[in-house]
Amino acid sequence: MLVCLCASGTAFAATVQVEVRTPNGEPLANAVVTVSGPSSSPIATPGKLAIEQKNLQFHPYVLVVPRGASVAFPNLDQTRHHVYSFSPTGPFELKLFASGETRSVKFDKVGTIAVGCNIHDQMSAFIRVTDAPWMAITDANGVAAIPDVEAGSRVIEVWHPLQSGSQDASLKRNVTVTANAGILQSFELAVRKPLKIHSHY
Repeated sequence: MLVCLCASGTAFAATVQVEVRTPNGEPLANAVVTVSGPSSSPIATPGKLAIEQKNLQFHPYVLVVPRGASVAFPNLDQTRHHVYSFSPTGPFELKLFASGETRSVKFDKVGTIAVGCNIHDQMSAFIRVTDAPWMAITDANGVAAIPDVEAGSRVIEVWHPLQSGSQDASLKRNVTVTANAGILQSFELAVRKPLKIHSHY
């Protein structure tokens, strides 16, 4: 699923398309792609950002949000959940809440937040908080298309929750965006195999 949060459109802009693959050439979904650099418009904060709890999993698995945004955690399961994070970027605890209830958390620091459920160990998700004016998440084909990136010198950054190395490690590349001319960039990112977690149910 492609997620794009970007500054308002401008005539002096272009679409930046990023392809992310593993060293074996496989497309890599759920990679966060951000484009940084001076922007004439403030970051557009969407009205609703959420990680749902459904079928004893978090949906989506990866979410990218601008710094200062609030994320809702609606419980769509028929059981209670206890959502938390120990990540230094944004530690929080949402104690037991029932089906149909929602809790929200505001994130004021840039970085990575690993999210879990204190009751259901198989549940995990990641929130990437950024100051970048343009952001997206790669789809099943490993592609993120970000429209309305203003022309100028920019930095593309690619991050994935299962990447090799430290959790906050990322790949960065300096590029020049030309007005009304699309740009295509390819990245190769090594990732760990996900742990095989057995459900309690």
